[in-house]
Amino acid sequence: MRRSHSVRALSTCVVAFSLLSGCVRSVPPVKPTPVDAQTLERIQAWEDARSLGNGALVSLAASAPDARVRARALRALARIQDPATLETVIAGLKDEDAAVRGEAAFAAGVLALSWEPLVDAELAALEKALLEAGRTERDADVRRAVVEAVGRLGTPGAVAWLSERMREADGAEAARATQALGVLARTRGAAVVAQVPLAPAEALLAAERPVEARQAGAYFLATVKRPEALLALRRCLGDADADVRASCAKGFGDVGGPEDAVVLGRLLEDTVPRVAAEAARSLAKLAAACSGPCTAVDALEALAARAKRVARGMAPPAAASAPEGAKAPVETLARSSEGHALLALAQQGLPAFGRPVLESLRLALADAERGAASDVARADLAWLDCRLAAAVDRQEGTLKEVLGCGYGRVPEARRLALGLREVAQSKGQGGAGFAVKYLRHPEARVRLTALEAVSARPVPEAAAPVRELIEGEDEVVAGAAAATAGVLKDAAALPAVEALAARVPQTPGDLAEPVAGALVALQGPAAEPRMREWLMHPHANVRRVAAQALTQLTGQRVRSARVELPANTFRPVAAPARAGLVLRTDKGDITVRLDVDEAPLTSGNLHSLARKGYFNAVTFHRVVPDFVAQGGDPRGDGEGGPGYSIRCEMTRRLYGRGTLGMALAGKDTGGSQFFFTHAPQPHLDGRYTAFGEVVSGMDVVDALLEGDVIREVRAVELAP
Repeated sequence: MRRSHSVRALSTCVVAFSLLSGCVRSVPPVKPTPVDAQTLERIQAWEDARSLGNGALVSLAASAPDARVRARALRALARIQDPATLETVIAGLKDEDAAVRGEAAFAAGVLALSWEPLVDAELAALEKALLEAGRTERDADVRRAVVEAVGRLGTPGAVAWLSERMREADGAEAARATQALGVLARTRGAAVVAQVPLAPAEALLAAERPVEARQAGAYFLATVKRPEALLALRRCLGDADADVRASCAKGFGDVGGPEDAVVLGRLLEDTVPRVAAEAARSLAKLAAACSGPCTAVDALEALAARAKRVARGMAPPAAASAPEGAKAPVETLARSSEGHALLALAQQGLPAFGRPVLESLRLALADAERGAASDVARADLAWLDCRLAAAVDRQEGTLKEVLGCGYGRVPEARRLALGLREVAQSKGQGGAGFAVKYLRHPEARVRLTALEAVSARPVPEAAAPVRELIEGEDEVVAGAAAATAGVLKDAAALPAVEALAARVPQTPGDLAEPVAGALVALQGPAAEPRMREWLMHPHANVRRVAAQALTQLTGQRVRSARVELPANTFRPVAAPARAGLVLRTDKGDITVRLDVDEAPLTSGNLHSLARKGYFNAVTFHRVVPDFVAQGGDPRGDGEGGPGYSIRCEMTRRLYGRGTLGMALAGKDTGGSQFFFTHAPQPHLDGRYTAFGEVVSGMDVVDALLEGDVIREVRAVELAP
């Protein structure tokens, strides 16, 4: 203390003397040298074209004098995902600049998640380099990236290293390692982490720990599916953080017992929709494990009374919570925890002995519908009624209840499509002969789900109408019909499938995967020449599909080559700086900030479509409580898009609550479908382009149900 005081005193005297003597001169701040814009433009162009620039991009990543250029080049390599660049990525882990090392670690993790998996030797090289970086790296941001990358490997060495970090690292890194292991359990199966001790994760749940640590511990314990985690899961159901409670509730569905139904039943009353939804989903899973009536079903019975009470008497949220300029949210069941709990229960389904619960819930909804105060509330009740009716039909294995559900408010096509998709999941119910007549329905969404039912439960009488659909104009339906013909082993369909295959080079997005499956099923080894041709197609997803088909046909690992995209490949107009979007719905407005700098292609695409009015009257066609609300499909069945695809732009934005992501069907297949996350989803990090966030209206996202309409999307400029 004395020494510090003396030094400070001496410094003060020196400064004072200098001021008096007039010797002090102000030193202007050093301005950073501007990065070479032309070089960055070249990197962007190569990235868009999926090109290495005849080696120039790799050279820049390895040895550009400006560290910012090296970092940007490594980001491009991450998005291109060419295993041939692996050595450059690994070398970047030892760069003198921390930002470059961080990008190299990110690129390593993205390569580990490639749509075409790396071979064992490549994974081993990545593991060796990342674990060495984990032992020597001191920069906190880079260490974070290294831990995340190791968590994407899934190798025994990676699991062992992460297990050590759980026990020996500081709190923040232990939490990241724990979450990474949880992601591995979710994406690669709980067996991968079967030997990882639970105690470090349980310690993260202590109340005094930061919320991020508690979330990581809960996520891990919920995904490992081990009965010994039950005690800790029971304790964290009372956590102050909703995402912790939701994760812990989720864990009971796989390892809980009848004694857990009571506490999960109480959690159905949680005021946060995603928590109540996970409790309902877990109770449904516990009910499925019962051999007869059980406490899980009893706990779900209480939902009926609460749904009736909330739907009839709920007051709208305070207008002050609405975004500026937005109208006050309307009264609707989906704004309460009961709405998403009912949806989660219906999506999960119940065994046959749980039918009285579903019927009781439907009666409560019908009673509530008669007293609902708004059209939006009545629409919610109608759709939830159809969701529950479809769950009953799944028990029976045939369409019945959905034919008359929804109080006349749900169009026939939506009811049929929902019911057919649900009964396709029925097990031990025989063939889906009842679905054959719907193969000729005028609505594409009904034909598509009828094909799902026939594929899941084949019947020979479906062969002829399926062949007709292969020759139809709707390419999505035609592709699904081709896949169904493969399941039916209908050799007579082969000429139509081959004709459809000839269209794949022109329209690769919707056709490649189902057509390849049909050709393999109907032609066997004779399909190999065509698949070899597809290996060189410019569209990455066609090459991926071909490689998978050839691997299946030959019994040996086949990998596609990287192919550069043609010069006329579509690129949307860039969005302006500080670009945002306001989505207007009947439940309120959702304001989104786009990541214009980090994901210019993806944000520019959504911004351009919005300005054209593309999303007006389009629905949120998929809502999975405590996961995502997905929209942007003009077809409304999850299979549509703008008629082109854009390249993936993996960013280092993590999927937290309210993140905006791009839906995909394979590498570089983005179009118009997007999603909002209800809660953190770390298994999506580095896999799907994250390109924005909800800045207001998250309560509206929480209130969305399937079929909710986007009335208008307005492009706006947001404050910095």
